[in-house]
Amino acid sequence: MDYKLTVAQALNEQIGEALSIEQIVNLLEKPKSVEHGDIAFPAFALAKAYRKAPQQIAAELGESVTSPIVEKIEVVGPYLNFFLNKQEVSAAVLKEVLEQGAHYGDSMIGENKNVPIDMSSPNIAKPISMGHLRSTVIGNALANILTKVGFNPIKINHLGDWGTQFGKLIVGYKLWGSEEAVKENPIGELLRLYVQFHEEAEEKPELDDAAREWFKKLEDGDEEALGLWKWFRDESLKEFNHVYERLDITFDSFNGEAFYNDKMQEVVDLLEEKNVLTVNDGATIVDLEKYNLNPALIKKSDGATLYITRDLAAAIYRKRTYDFALSLYAVGNEQSNHFKQLKAVLKEMGYDWADDMYHIPFGLITQGGKKLSTRKGKIVLLEEVLDDAVASALEQIEEKNTDLPNKEVVADQVGIGAVIFHDLKNDRLNNFDFTIEEVVRFEGETGPYVQYTRARAMSILRKSGIAGIDTTVNYHLDDAYSWEIVKLLQSYPTDVLRAYEKFEPSVIAKHAIHLAQAFNKYYANSKVLADDAQRPARLALVQAVATILKEDLRLLGVKAPDQM
Repeated sequence: MDYKLTVAQALNEQIGEALSIEQIVNLLEKPKSVEHGDIAFPAFALAKAYRKAPQQIAAELGESVTSPIVEKIEVVGPYLNFFLNKQEVSAAVLKEVLEQGAHYGDSMIGENKNVPIDMSSPNIAKPISMGHLRSTVIGNALANILTKVGFNPIKINHLGDWGTQFGKLIVGYKLWGSEEAVKENPIGELLRLYVQFHEEAEEKPELDDAAREWFKKLEDGDEEALGLWKWFRDESLKEFNHVYERLDITFDSFNGEAFYNDKMQEVVDLLEEKNVLTVNDGATIVDLEKYNLNPALIKKSDGATLYITRDLAAAIYRKRTYDFALSLYAVGNEQSNHFKQLKAVLKEMGYDWADDMYHIPFGLITQGGKKLSTRKGKIVLLEEVLDDAVASALEQIEEKNTDLPNKEVVADQVGIGAVIFHDLKNDRLNNFDFTIEEVVRFEGETGPYVQYTRARAMSILRKSGIAGIDTTVNYHLDDAYSWEIVKLLQSYPTDVLRAYEKFEPSVIAKHAIHLAQAFNKYYANSKVLADDAQRPARLALVQAVATILKEDLRLLGVKAPDQM
């Protein structure tokens, strides 16, 4: 139930035509302090229509507005402060959560329409580093949130599987590599060859010429070059998929850069057809001055196409293939200008659907306040970070609960969940610092804290011995600690919508933290299992918290162990 709407309707009955219900809903505020009630209405908005002082309007409305869900109204100056009936509201909210379970907060806004999400996108022959974490987990969380509000997300891993680096890799492999070494440790060995190539090429520039030749052969469809490219790609994918498996993230498409090789000429032809190309110093460009952007470089003077040509081909292909309602790109903030240009060129081509494309930028992960650096051949591997997080989680579990069954499985869920949660609890655009010790703590605003709180709720339910919750019972609660939980449960559908509208998974992570904190306060101040008349209501509250915390974590791509 939307209690804001119910209060707005009660106000509207007295106000009449001066304000619509929708206008009243938009004016309603959440008071800064619980002492000032649950919902506040500022009477300023009626001063002009009523030709009275706001304080007088508030006093008169305070006398006349009534609603079964309102316990009392306090008038403070120009404000009407509504105190909701805790018993009625808690019973209604708990009933709704328990009946709907994990589907609480679901909606069909998306009408099953398609939403491709471009995410992760590592380069072939290079390991998945910490730098790929954000794009991967933000994209995955958004896919889960979009599903919850009724869309059909399509997760696309736009692999970096083309370019001159393949010429370098082929040369490196033919000079210093072996099939056995690549098979044994695909990415480690290919990266070694790539680094060695660069080191040797400093002294031997002829290596660069050889690399260009091999890449030309690859572009021309040479059998040997294509065979090596495909092998490097397949071996890399095996390793990538191992990391994705650990994160429990799957993809609907691995169509990367190479997939669009035969689709770029059509883009150039379409641009010519639409008469939007101009030649400048031998290069082919689209002038974007009217968008206040630099020209988009479509073809270099030697005829070679650029990234934007490929991304135009990808955008057109995705529109034709998926007829998308929205198209999202979870790509770092540094690419903002590129996506502005991409959308502007599509608009110039007459494709108004470009307005449905959204760049989902994000900040950097830092260590000690500095950007994660890549020394020659030395990068911060995501898999190693996951290993460290799992080891830290296992250590803490063994201290807290030595007899826990399946310790290793739980440590995996907690450690990996901690890394994902830490990323997603931060506002997407913010940079954040990463240290394992902070990330895998069982206290504070962390993933393990939320998981532990949910496991605690499950433990209470097991101890209670109840077989299940009876939703036909009225679960009236009216204490201050349960009320804070009920308000957070009640706001959950609104928070899910907000996370979708802002493409911001941190809304969900923050809801989980606040709900866990409110529950722990409740648990510390209530005898949940005491055998009295309110025991069923308290257990219903615990069940509702366990359900929504698990759903919060699921949307973020984090597991919720029943025991910790």
